[in-house]
Amino acid sequence: MAQVIININHREYAISCENGEEVRIMKLGRLLDEKAHSLTQALGPINENQLLAMVGLLIADELTDLKKTIAEAPDPVLNSTPVQQAPAPEPRAPAITEQDLEEADTAIAEQLNSLNAAIKSIALKLKSI
Repeated sequence: MAQVIININHREYAISCENGEEVRIMKLGRLLDEKAHSLTQALGPINENQLLAMVGLLIADELTDLKKTIAEAPDPVLNSTPVQQAPAPEPRAPAITEQDLEEADTAIAEQLNSLNAAIKSIALKLKSI
């Protein structure tokens, strides 16, 4: 069996625990110390026994609220909507090759040249007016 020293309100307490539980006990001890510190900040110096009782009541109150919240929460397993199957993926377009890109580039260049010629023609007609 392992032993851990925790500090609550500047006082050390030796706590026995199972091997491997030391870190968890130390974290819990820090939680108790934080609660004790909050109480002494708010209320000033308090008798040690009364302080530990108040810390215990605060934590019991939080635990009760959490249990109530969990009990009132809808059960995600019982109330969940059935999982819908994902739609089948749409067929993919064939991969574009280098040749496809070159052909598209050539076609665009031809269209641009044609538009350029049309614009020049219109521009010449406008000049003559």
